[in-house]
Amino acid sequence: MPVTHAIAAPVMTPLQLLKRWVVDYFNAHDDAAAREFVAPGYTLKIGDKVFAGRDEQWLPAVAQQMKLFPTLGMTVHQTISGDDWVAAWFSEHGTSEGLTACWSGIAIYRSSGDRLSSCVAQEDYATRHRQMKSGVADPVEPPTEAPWHESREPADDAAKAVVRHWLNQSWPPAEPDVRCDDEHITGVPLRFEVESSEIDTLYASGPNVAFHVRQTGTYIGGLPGVEPMQRNAVLHCNGIVRVFDGVVRQGRVIRDRFGLRASLKKMGVGP
Repeated sequence: MPVTHAIAAPVMTPLQLLKRWVVDYFNAHDDAAAREFVAPGYTLKIGDKVFAGRDEQWLPAVAQQMKLFPTLGMTVHQTISGDDWVAAWFSEHGTSEGLTACWSGIAIYRSSGDRLSSCVAQEDYATRHRQMKSGVADPVEPPTEAPWHESREPADDAAKAVVRHWLNQSWPPAEPDVRCDDEHITGVPLRFEVESSEIDTLYASGPNVAFHVRQTGTYIGGLPGVEPMQRNAVLHCNGIVRVFDGVVRQGRVIRDRFGLRASLKKMGVGP
């Protein structure tokens, strides 16, 4: 009798896992699909909040958002990936009680084998709040042409060093092609003097660098109704930027302005 050998199923790449996350889980609103490729111990960090456990905290938190926005969907604008990580710039959009909004985010996922194991993300909830208050939705930006095409490049350590240095600079950025939050729509930049930066996550695929940083500094202005202050505050930022000739030239950055406003309010600054 001939001997047969079982053929192991190929391990999914981080980008393939992200495709399942967007298509099978998020846009389909299907928790069962998420359980097939998201590890039980999955954790999500967003600002100062940590959602620990796929079933205990993460899925219920997303389900609450989907209940608030029953038509919630996601459009992907950019992806970059490595051997055990993948990052995406995306927009979420939907209607809640007759009001429609579109807001961007940047998420960086880690994978282990054929499952996603963790994520650090920022979503621009301040932009969503502005649209829900005004009743006027921002347009959804164009999707990238081929978000699921595997095009991994070796990490450029020089580009990572450039970004590390760049993240010690203050906001707004000097580079006009680095777009932050909704400043290209409102014309009102967040002004934040950075005193120190704690880089939590930094990955590169060629000259493209994805990061999460926790910055400590002084709020100078840019939040509606919130006056400048002289006490230290914390600003969480996620981004995907591209380095040319030793300089950050372009990219997308999402900062936790909602969390910054909340922390300033606790200090007695603003409404």
